[in-house]
Amino acid sequence: MWLEPGLGVKRWITLFVFCTLLGAVAFLHFTWTGPLHPLATKWILWLNQFTRPGILPLYATGIAVMLLALGGALYSIAMISRAMLRGTGTAPETAVNVLYERKTLSRGMRVVAVGGGTGLSNLLTGLKAHTSNITAVVTVADDGGSSGRLREALDMVAPGDLTDCYAALSDSPVLARLLLHRFGRGEGLEGHTFGNLMLATLSEEQGGLGSAMQDIHEVLKVRGRVYPATTRPVTLVAELADGRTVRGESKFAAQIAPSHIKRVRLEPENPSALTQVLEAVRDGEMIVLGPGSLFTSIIPALLIPDIARAVRESPAPVVYVASLMTEPGETDGLSLSGHVDAITRHLGRTPDWVLMNSDALDPEVLARYQGDGAQTLTLRDAGRDLRGRVRFASLVRSGTARHHPRKLAEALVQLWDGGRRFNLSGQGEESRQP
Repeated sequence: MWLEPGLGVKRWITLFVFCTLLGAVAFLHFTWTGPLHPLATKWILWLNQFTRPGILPLYATGIAVMLLALGGALYSIAMISRAMLRGTGTAPETAVNVLYERKTLSRGMRVVAVGGGTGLSNLLTGLKAHTSNITAVVTVADDGGSSGRLREALDMVAPGDLTDCYAALSDSPVLARLLLHRFGRGEGLEGHTFGNLMLATLSEEQGGLGSAMQDIHEVLKVRGRVYPATTRPVTLVAELADGRTVRGESKFAAQIAPSHIKRVRLEPENPSALTQVLEAVRDGEMIVLGPGSLFTSIIPALLIPDIARAVRESPAPVVYVASLMTEPGETDGLSLSGHVDAITRHLGRTPDWVLMNSDALDPEVLARYQGDGAQTLTLRDAGRDLRGRVRFASLVRSGTARHHPRKLAEALVQLWDGGRRFNLSGQGEESRQP
């Protein structure tokens, strides 16, 4: 582990070995030509009595003593390092991981991931193995479950998707597990997760989550940054093709059918975004939309005017991670082209790349989803322009219809590397809408 590329350790090990050998030769010269010559002679003669020349050469004893001395020196250096690490609050056994994060991951691509739900947290789980320059922009319009109850009681943004993302990026397995712990009993506690309650506490104590962001990142040891798309409580509203309006994300699945969504909007309109979010988008080298529910996870974050404007103006490529299946009650009958058109219509910029899964889904899994009314997204009926933007990769987690965190992250990193090498992101300027 200490020889892992990028840690900046091998150069110092090489220097240590070189200086040790140089020092040994210099000391030999000093003792043989200086005032310590008689003492050195006695030392050599004393050591020689432990060696039988007929079995081992005399210099073998010198080599053995030299190796013992070197081992003792290295052991003492290791003990000093462990003591210093403990004194700074770093566990010695995690020192390599800390170095790897700060040296290697700090040079990784600057990626902005937009969305919510399990799709975004899965993506973050995979990305944090490649870079620590991650900014997650999380939709906060959920109004159901634990998030909805806290939102209604405290007039705060929905914390549920934020909690999932903090758990995904936390470097502490214990904290990640605690954040996702859901209380199964207790009056007023049942149904809430510990993470949601913690965010609610910080929001209440500091007058909103916006003021608590730095504290949250430090306490949870987050690799990267997680921000709400807005710190203002908002309601997601769907305008349907039959003229009806559905207010509240939690009501979409039950009330949209048999119609379909024409567009979604937020109430109140024009909520503000955090400065940190806008700076991350401006500095980002890749902007990833999804994976996740089209109208309830991805697009809501893009409905914040300042975020949409920053994404439109960004020179970084925008990548839409296509869903594996349509979502009953939300995207029934919507093709891949329809998904991309919806993003373009709400954002004002067409994704430069559309990342699609190339693996066949397990037949049993596929049959189960189709039984619920879901359909696989394919390139059927896709136009030439869309086909030119699609990139295929093995993305699915075996035995499921979900994206695999590691495979998805690796595909995005390769896409980014390829874009830098061949300037594939050049099409981004042409894909933006006025």
